[in-house]
Amino acid sequence: METISNEALAAARAKLDAAESRRENILLFHIANGVNIESRTVQIDDGVVIAPGATILTGTILRGKTVIGAGCVIGPNTLIEDSTVDEGTTVNASQVYGSHLGPHNNIGPFTHVRVNTVTDYGVHLGAYVETKNSNFARGNTVSHLTYIGDSDVGKYCNFGCGTVTCNYDGKDKFRTQIGDYCFIGCNTNLVAPVKVGDGAYTAAGSTITKDVPAQALGIARDRQTNLEGWAAPKMEAYIAKKQKLEEEQNK
Repeated sequence: METISNEALAAARAKLDAAESRRENILLFHIANGVNIESRTVQIDDGVVIAPGATILTGTILRGKTVIGAGCVIGPNTLIEDSTVDEGTTVNASQVYGSHLGPHNNIGPFTHVRVNTVTDYGVHLGAYVETKNSNFARGNTVSHLTYIGDSDVGKYCNFGCGTVTCNYDGKDKFRTQIGDYCFIGCNTNLVAPVKVGDGAYTAAGSTITKDVPAQALGIARDRQTNLEGWAAPKMEAYIAKKQKLEEEQNK
């Protein structure tokens, strides 16, 4: 490690101490205003607005023009930048940029809310969900492992694990439109531009390239074919290998 002079170290320490003092003063201001902050690991920019009664947990970073509503629980380990979070919403171990989360949402863990995401009341964006430039009406459930980009989603839709909106053809971005009360099956690819009508379903594993009418079931996959006995020679060697391993482990 390169040697640093005592003078440089002293200047660096003074700079860090000043930054820590500013950060702590901001935390004390919000605590005095009725915000629950339980850890000095929280970082809040000077321009952030937090309503009394909100709770900010360990490791949370609030940046820019962020506004946090009353009764929200933010964190732990959450980053929110230039976004509004309405009352009663929980954001757990997630990142939010340039978006507006509606009231009583449940976000996270490990959700990436990208710019221009707008949610209404009671939306759930769960583990490993990514959104971008999309509008979610009331009561949507997107529980896990899903990408929703450049989309308009009606109320009370349910997205199965692995749903992807295919919004980019290498040159232009296209929108996906999903009506109210839709059920999007697991591992559905929605190739934009495409519309799914009110109350429609998509079958698990489908790649949807054409509009699905209201109340219809969109299926876009080959029928299953079973090749009898195909696995037998492969499984014989595999099972023998595992049995030998088990015998060695039991010695």
